[in-house]
Amino acid sequence: MKILHTSDWHLGRTLHGAELEEHQAAFHDWLLQQVREHGVDVVVIPGDVYDRAVPPIQAVRLLGRTLAALAELATVVITPGNHDSADRLGFGRELMRPGIHLLTDLPAIDHPVSVDDEHGEVLFFGLPYLDPDRYRHRLAADGEEPLARSHEAVTRAALDRVRARAAEHPGARVVVLAHTFVTGGEGSDSERDLSVGGVDSVPAGVLGGIDYLALGHLHGCQDLSRTVGAPAWYSGSPLAFSFSERSHRKAVLLVELGAPGEVTVERLPAPVPRALTELRGPLEEILARAPEHGEDWLKAVVTDTARPAHLQERLRESFPQLLETVYAPEGRRPAEATPEVRREADPLAVMDDFVQYVTAAEPTAAEHRVLQDALGAVRGRREEAS
Repeated sequence: MKILHTSDWHLGRTLHGAELEEHQAAFHDWLLQQVREHGVDVVVIPGDVYDRAVPPIQAVRLLGRTLAALAELATVVITPGNHDSADRLGFGRELMRPGIHLLTDLPAIDHPVSVDDEHGEVLFFGLPYLDPDRYRHRLAADGEEPLARSHEAVTRAALDRVRARAAEHPGARVVVLAHTFVTGGEGSDSERDLSVGGVDSVPAGVLGGIDYLALGHLHGCQDLSRTVGAPAWYSGSPLAFSFSERSHRKAVLLVELGAPGEVTVERLPAPVPRALTELRGPLEEILARAPEHGEDWLKAVVTDTARPAHLQERLRESFPQLLETVYAPEGRRPAEATPEVRREADPLAVMDDFVQYVTAAEPTAAEHRVLQDALGAVRGRREEAS
């Protein structure tokens, strides 16, 4: 059986204000091509299909179009992540065409999707994102106290139920979709924190005993099989959603299940719409690199001691895809708390403090004279007016 594992689409998201709808649509076209070319039997998507609980209409339309096309080619199994609204994502699941399975609620754990191949039955279990505050009561055994308020407790209880249901199907192979942060995984800046009561990850040992664990949440494609003790992968997101992901090699995973215990995983590199680049240094050095990076999505960290004039305009002239500018002067100590202004304070001293706060350095003698002259001019006009 061939399974294509992809997750964290975050439909509706932008990258520092840059619209990604065109690139997300291109990825979906590429995805459909991979499903056709590789003869994929099942597509699994463990969460964060949308970027927020109430997605924009364009995102809903893109998902609808993609699912309709996938349904003609393969079985599709989807679970919600921490960005999705399980209720909204699961709306209309009873009306979905055959082959589209939205496992968005807790009872779905007891009713896996079953697909057969020449080696027998494969059971696909979908764990919705298990918010401890929501599920610690529902996953507790009848008559027992609520579970501990942690991701480990609710995930352990859910997988115990998965293993119990799987035991009712002797010889079946088991695939679990889970949207969670497994201890040992490598995160990035663009993932929403899962911390609950200071506990934000699930120990790898909780997840063993599964033929393939399809993970969602972390945006970098990574193999945690050795840590978990069973085949366990994050497919990662198909697009970068922050500059912390600029070194990621985005991919989807082609998983082949053979006889029990036989699993191979191949990375299929996803298309890169535009390179993500961070350039650091004096403005002139950054501008000199425009021939090489002029069309990249750019984060510019400018380190000139004095803030260059017309900084943003000059950068954007050479880098039309500029997304973020940071002024971080070399050798200057960072400004501390916002200076407090008292009514009786000397206006010139307040102006000096403001310059120091903005530039992270005391005003130079020339800057001080400019402020002094400006203050004197204002006072002169006030005297004339009176």
